[in-house]
Amino acid sequence: MSSVDENVKENDPLKSLSFRMPTIPLEFLGLGVYRAWIEIGFVGSFVPYPDTGFATHDLFDMALAAMLLIWAALSRRVGPFFQKRWLFALCCATMTLSTCAMFCSLWLPDHALLLEAAGALLGGVGTSVMILMWSELYGCLNPLRVALYYSCSILVGAIIVYVYRGFQFPWLFVMTAILPAVALFALQRSFGKVPEPERPSSSWVSFSVPWRAILLMACYAFAYGTLEPTLYGSGMFGAHSAPGTVLVALVVLVGVTLQGRKFDFNIIYKMGLPLMVAAFLLIPIFGYSGTVVSNVCVAGAYTGLSILIMLICANICYRYGVSAVWLFGIERGVRLLCMFAGRQLAAAGHVFAVGSVSGDTAVAFLAIAAVVMGSFVFLSTRDFGGTWGATFLDGGTEDAELLRKQEIADRCNAVATEHGLTARETEVLLLLAQKKTVSAIEEELFIANGTAKAHVRHIYQKIGIHSREELFDVLGIDGLSPIS
Repeated sequence: MSSVDENVKENDPLKSLSFRMPTIPLEFLGLGVYRAWIEIGFVGSFVPYPDTGFATHDLFDMALAAMLLIWAALSRRVGPFFQKRWLFALCCATMTLSTCAMFCSLWLPDHALLLEAAGALLGGVGTSVMILMWSELYGCLNPLRVALYYSCSILVGAIIVYVYRGFQFPWLFVMTAILPAVALFALQRSFGKVPEPERPSSSWVSFSVPWRAILLMACYAFAYGTLEPTLYGSGMFGAHSAPGTVLVALVVLVGVTLQGRKFDFNIIYKMGLPLMVAAFLLIPIFGYSGTVVSNVCVAGAYTGLSILIMLICANICYRYGVSAVWLFGIERGVRLLCMFAGRQLAAAGHVFAVGSVSGDTAVAFLAIAAVVMGSFVFLSTRDFGGTWGATFLDGGTEDAELLRKQEIADRCNAVATEHGLTARETEVLLLLAQKKTVSAIEEELFIANGTAKAHVRHIYQKIGIHSREELFDVLGIDGLSPIS
């Protein structure tokens, strides 16, 4: 086929149209199911659980954070989670029992305090396993698929919450109780669609903590925590169904669907920063009406950063074989602790003052300072596909295959930097070094037919080579038997 024919094929509008309408397997949207369960059980506002003066939400978050950090510490012994049937059983049992305990507090108000405490603790244990197993799944996908499936899952979760608002109480209990089992069933089917070589490995890649990504999310989580009570105070929305959450997820979903490989992931952060700053400025300027708009802004900003962190951490797992249980356990645990700190500080701000400055104003300044710190962290990295402050550590893997993957990744990054390859060309270079075919590269990177050939041609031109054998010589991996 001539180069003219190739260009015609590459620019064929039908090809372009097929990419703009990607197929989203329903199983991969099960993440939205457990998000809905969390809101209905603990962080929403439309289920009238008894007011016992007990902070059920705080206990749930603390139990969840503690379990996430414990699982991260035990990840070498326990992971990967998706292979452990007993973890599926533990997750389903604890989340179902948690649902029963929370709803029973409505039927047995004299025992509401004990029931809510038990529900929060059981829910924290089960949700920690659920989060980490879904994180393992998303760590097997390329960034475009992660952005597409995750943003769509957020919308699915919000839709479930909206639908559940219309249920009578007995049906609300029954339908909420089955959500954990539905999410786990979807998770199991999703792993069945992931090729076996791409699934999480039991081998350990020794990788230092990507502290920049974790610090970025921690700063925004703290700022979000200071405004979180106002988000629920309206009595209308929780964090997972708020209008701001839905709008930002919809923007990301439409952007990835229409632009595909050209989608600029940095735009997610560019939405989050101004929205978070606006949230702190609107309340004091416009009063209650400012609070309403502020809720949209803060929920949108937090959702955008959550999507970005999911992309960053999943990409690290995807590219370098890092344990998702370890990485996401640390990230989500630290995030919840910072969010809790923000909530507690905001509550204290109502009753103290710093000199002539009210406590609420002082808290707002601290939250804005956290956002500014997060901005510096982001601007100091910018490279979405980077390691975000992490490095490989010596002697941390027992699997020669993973060691080769680390070496190949390091050498590809060095060559890409030396010859000025783009982020997408660097990703293609890594897959070429792994002996993947052009069609496999197109499928893995979720790009249109013919696009990978163009990337390969540009890579060869920039490096000054003409074949993959020459590429192996440049990378110095000819004798390493690259992974398939």
